[in-house]
Amino acid sequence: MARQMLQICSTCDIHTLKAECPNCGAKVVQAAAIKWSPEDARAHLRRQLTGVEGEGWSGTLPTLDDSEE
Repeated sequence: MARQMLQICSTCDIHTLKAECPNCGAKVVQAAAIKWSPEDARAHLRRQLTGVEGEGWSGTLPTLDDSEE
């Protein structure tokens, strides 16, 4: 079994979970893992780009209705 399930077609660059490309039928290879570190030096820049550090950001998060609690 593969260490990672996400695969990529080297011919047409389609991401898939299957053993062959659904677009062209070519054999796929394991996609590179996303690199992330808790000591990420640029994390503050990514948070600024997505607006997470803004005051109104928490108001955009979904909440449960009173009947669902």
